[in-house]
Amino acid sequence: MAASGSLGALALLGGCASPLPLVAAPAASDADAERRLRQSAEAHGWAAYKRLHDINVRYEGEWRPLVDSVQPAVVDKTYRGGSEERILPAQGIVAQAYRGTAGTKQVTWRREEGTPAHPGAIAVWRNGMQTADADTLSAAALVAEGYGMFLLGPLWVLDRAERSGQPLVCEKGGSERVDGHPCEIVRVWLRPGLGRVSLDRAALSIDIESGLMRRVRFTLEGFRTTQGAVAMVDTFDHRRLFGVTWPMRSYEEVIAPIRLPAHDWRITGLDVDRGWDVGSVSGSAFSGLAAAPAQALP
Repeated sequence: MAASGSLGALALLGGCASPLPLVAAPAASDADAERRLRQSAEAHGWAAYKRLHDINVRYEGEWRPLVDSVQPAVVDKTYRGGSEERILPAQGIVAQAYRGTAGTKQVTWRREEGTPAHPGAIAVWRNGMQTADADTLSAAALVAEGYGMFLLGPLWVLDRAERSGQPLVCEKGGSERVDGHPCEIVRVWLRPGLGRVSLDRAALSIDIESGLMRRVRFTLEGFRTTQGAVAMVDTFDHRRLFGVTWPMRSYEEVIAPIRLPAHDWRITGLDVDRGWDVGSVSGSAFSGLAAAPAQALP
């Protein structure tokens, strides 16, 4: 999830306007767009998702060349190899345990309910040592929320709007084909934004036939060197497990201010409803019922 550490220089190279500008939200949400988004959430398993207590995921992935050199703080490549991730949907909590060539990185993020300006709570440990570095914390919050959106798509968008108490604001954004699937685009104003920022925008490409989210574009206002950038994640190989449809493979690239391949990853383990609480994911390592790896998938 990246753009340049010097966005001004790359903007000159890119030479084009943002594909998802942070324009003011419309006075009222488009009823047809909202209906399409809710239909997509139903297709992804909204009712089953709302009954889940906890979600436990294992990812494996590869970073593309160059992306870590232009956005090292967000990519954090030497720590972010594979990961175990834990989510408490009803509490807005995402926790991540990374492993890489430099060792381990642990992240706990909580988006508390309240106003769009509320920054949420973020904690990061590297090799067991907690950090107070502002850039590390902001980048980790942005990534933690982003991966919730990539995994859950419209489920994440609607659930987050409900918990924030902010009205859902969205509009139709045309159509496109994603991996051969005809899709309608629904643009959403995210208040609060991804991580520690008040506003972002996302555009979900929703399969006209299946209702699944095939692609999501999003702004990256939550970190100082990605402000003005836009990234995109395509999702593939969807599977229905535990009543929810999950993207088993994903691919991310930067699309503004330059185009740059970023990251390929896949789900290799998934289970739900172990019954752990926030205390099990609030330290330098997962503990209790959150500690075991996500159940391997065939």
